[in-house]
Amino acid sequence: MTVREEKKQWRRRLRAARREQPAAVRAARGAALAAAVVELAHTLGLPARNDPVCAYLPVDTEPGWAAGLDALLAAGHEVLLPVVPPEPGPLDWARYEGPDALGAGPIGLGGGPIGLREPIGPRLGPAAIRRAGLVLVPALAADRRGVRIGQGGGYYDMTLPLAAPGTPLVVVLNDEELVAELPVEPHDRRVTMALLADAGVIELARSPSTTAPRSTTLPDASG
Repeated sequence: MTVREEKKQWRRRLRAARREQPAAVRAARGAALAAAVVELAHTLGLPARNDPVCAYLPVDTEPGWAAGLDALLAAGHEVLLPVVPPEPGPLDWARYEGPDALGAGPIGLGGGPIGLREPIGPRLGPAAIRRAGLVLVPALAADRRGVRIGQGGGYYDMTLPLAAPGTPLVVVLNDEELVAELPVEPHDRRVTMALLADAGVIELARSPSTTAPRSTTLPDASG
């Protein structure tokens, strides 16, 4: 089995597990993550440094915090959300000004039937991520080495290298989606931390090598 085929199997099982998660559990975890991300941004001292938070709006069953974006604004943070470019490449960015300032984005992205929503304000360009003091990254899973599996579009693999060196790259997951080892390809960009609903912030050990033995154990779809 190739690495790409193994990734497809992981994505299929992880998406199934998310769909089976009870709505009440999803809501409780979303609330916990919303509070945790505000605390993390405060701990990093972002308002005092005037560094924005690059975040995202969760799609379909992604764990996250639509309300957390408003909580970040209320706490004094500048929040940037991704804008998918018309051609494959690094993500563009625009300021989040509240839920009434969102418009329809590309349909079918995010691994589910619900399309993305994007800010309707001015585009700031892909380089806007370099100003960020914190980058929140969506994913289906990550491992203890910082290897991440996303939805398969490759946008974040092209975007994360533009962040300033040392910027926390924080993947947001359900606790059971932080696993021991995931398949990895040379182009995969690693993250530095995981933010989990129950366990909170977990620092991840990034290996200098992007090639590693492939995992052969898939997560149980029951979670």
